[in-house]
Amino acid sequence: MVSSTEVKKPFWQVPHEVRLRVRYSETDQMQVVYYAHYAVYCEVARTEWLRRLGLTYAEMEEKMGVLLPVRHFSITYHRPARYDDELRIETQLAEPPGTRLHFRHKIYRDSLLLAEAEVLLVFTNKFTWRPCRPPEAFYEALAQVSTE
Repeated sequence: MVSSTEVKKPFWQVPHEVRLRVRYSETDQMQVVYYAHYAVYCEVARTEWLRRLGLTYAEMEEKMGVLLPVRHFSITYHRPARYDDELRIETQLAEPPGTRLHFRHKIYRDSLLLAEAEVLLVFTNKFTWRPCRPPEAFYEALAQVSTE
């Protein structure tokens, strides 16, 4: 009998981790990270999540003809990040991928939760700017990493 701890989670459920250090230019006079930079941190994390699939935004735009604009972004701040903190950003999908990607991000300093964000991206045809299905290469890449 197989236990629940032996069942491999689908790739989209496994958090991906990115680390970055807060630069001085990202802080205000109190050396606290300016709130808008959290959106940039989340984008860095999503870009690396996609790269882990073996894809890049540039490749999807140029070769596959799709864009991934942000449809929704929300964030809850729990504690401030400060100059020179090393941040750990955990990123995972909140639901199976389809015509949209619903990401959840958790931003930590050490084990202390600083912020939680949700971002909704929509696959969009580069030429018509209308929502579209993800390219087959996206699903192929997802299936490939899910079996590794």
